[in-house]
Amino acid sequence: MSAAHAPIGRFPIPRLEDLPADIRARIEAVQEKSGFVPNVFLVLAHRPEEFRAFFAYHDALMDKPGNLTKAEREMIVVATSAMNQCQYCVIAHGAILRIRAKDPLIADQVAINYRKADLTDRQKAMLDFAMLVSQSAHLVGEAAFETLGAHGFDDADAWDIAAIAAFFGLSNRLANVTGLRPNPEFYTLGRG
Repeated sequence: MSAAHAPIGRFPIPRLEDLPADIRARIEAVQEKSGFVPNVFLVLAHRPEEFRAFFAYHDALMDKPGNLTKAEREMIVVATSAMNQCQYCVIAHGAILRIRAKDPLIADQVAINYRKADLTDRQKAMLDFAMLVSQSAHLVGEAAFETLGAHGFDDADAWDIAAIAAFFGLSNRLANVTGLRPNPEFYTLGRG
């Protein structure tokens, strides 16, 4: 089956007109802003209550002001999603990272090996902590917080880094289990 005809996920995809009004309005707003509907919205709309909870937490983590830039938040998603082998999140958030960082190369570098990417030492320390949380949270100890502190991160930043890594661990696993496919549009965004 060609990619153009492959299903976007293994579970039923509801029709927009059958969705609750708030979910339909959110999806339509995203479509108006980006020019397409990211497949994650359609796949998660299968369960409206979970859709609402998922995107409420997503927005609380990714759209807040703070010491982490929006591009750095996306770096966390791309690096941890690559480690978790989540094609959807690497492709979709890689596109967002390219746009937010205004750098057509950064997402590929972060996804393949952030330690060799064109990042600051501060950003590499941030991603080291995110990867520790993502892969071995039980090993997080005072030394990890001290390293973050040496790079200008405080406890609120550590919480944000950990929460983003943890939340996208959930997202990565759902995307893999549901067979969530990236929209073709994501592959070219932010590259030109």
